Amino acid sequence: MKINLFKNTDGKYFTQDEYKEHVKAAQTDKEDNLVYLYCTNPEEQHSFVASAKDKGYDVLLLDNALDSHFVNMLESQLEKTRFVRVDADTADKLIPKDDVQPSKLNEEEQNKLKPLIEKFINDKRFNVQLESLSETEAPVIVTRPEFMRRMKDMSMVGGGNEFMREMPDSMNLVVNTNHPLISKVLNLADEEKQEALIKQAADLALLSQNMLKGEPLTRFVKRSFELID
Repeated sequence: MKINLFKNTDGKYFTQDEYKEHVKAAQTDKEDNLVYLYCTNPEEQHSFVASAKDKGYDVLLLDNALDSHFVNMLESQLEKTRFVRVDADTADKLIPKDDVQPSKLNEEEQNKLKPLIEKFINDKRFNVQLESLSETEAPVIVTRPEFMRRMKDMSMVGGGNEFMREMPDSMNLVVNTNHPLISKVLNLADEEKQEALIKQAADLALLSQNMLKGEPLTRFVKRSFELID
């Protein structure tokens, strides 16, 4: 632990003790856990890294194939410490704080919105979640739960549960109830326009993570031109 060096996405190096001092003021959650944020590919996860930095957080670069095992070891040895990849949740939820962002949609509107999203985004990979985030956050964000993704990563390089390797990807489709686009979609009377805007927002979220390929990408491009027209 004394000779291990952390490297962050700004290319700076820290010993364990130095990094703890560097982030503890901003990255201690409401249960007094120190949360170390990390990414594995700063290019593919750029939007998540940028969102975390906008909140004053620092992000480590852990891009080695064995880093999932390394992170597990560190969590077992460091008291009240958690490692969370930046795309495991929205920036507001990565490090839970006491402050709560109020939603602009009331309970009735939210009960109407979720079935609408699920109707048009009929994809078993996604668990639709409504969250009250900042207006500056994207209207739709795709996140990958930390535990499931880490166990799957570990099984790919040996160790962990072999069963996890065969599990399909599980992702959260987070809908930002405070974004103006979501309110607009909810109030549209034209169902075809509702569907087009919902699918466009979801595809943009996938595209930002390099997860939109093949036929879905072709449909996205075609829909983009139709929306511009």
